[in-house]
Amino acid sequence: MRTAVCSGSFDPITLGHLDIIRRAAACFDWVWVCVSPNAEKKNQMFTPEQKLRLVQAAVADLPNVKADLYPGLLADYAVEHGAKVIVRGIRTMTDYDAECQLARINQSIHPELETMLLPASPAYEHFSSSMAREMIRYGQPLEKYLPQAVIPLIHAMTEQGKGE
Repeated sequence: MRTAVCSGSFDPITLGHLDIIRRAAACFDWVWVCVSPNAEKKNQMFTPEQKLRLVQAAVADLPNVKADLYPGLLADYAVEHGAKVIVRGIRTMTDYDAECQLARINQSIHPELETMLLPASPAYEHFSSSMAREMIRYGQPLEKYLPQAVIPLIHAMTEQGKGE
């Protein structure tokens, strides 16, 4: 069975993320989506558990995809789940350079791991989770940026946060 891992902080998951996951799901028998807490990223909007719920909602219609929360090294997660490939999406040359460095690091930890870089589809290459968070903060329509299944959850999560 060919197994791959897609990973990210998914704060929140965007249509671009979902596009990469769908494309990976078409190439592999099984895809694990690894939601990384990523404490290094600033201005996070959602907790790791909320991010996992959003990803699970977004991939619910993909029978060969499961999402999981994992605080450790991605390379270890991949090996623990029987994956030989880490799939990453790239939008820019800056993404490419960073992902190549990460691929080398992951392969130095587990030499059997390969990294597959998928270029963003043109419809999604111009936006990011950071931009989506701004749209959420300012009450803008989210349909162009986020999977439909997560929009009600995001509204509920952000309304809940206002009451605290």
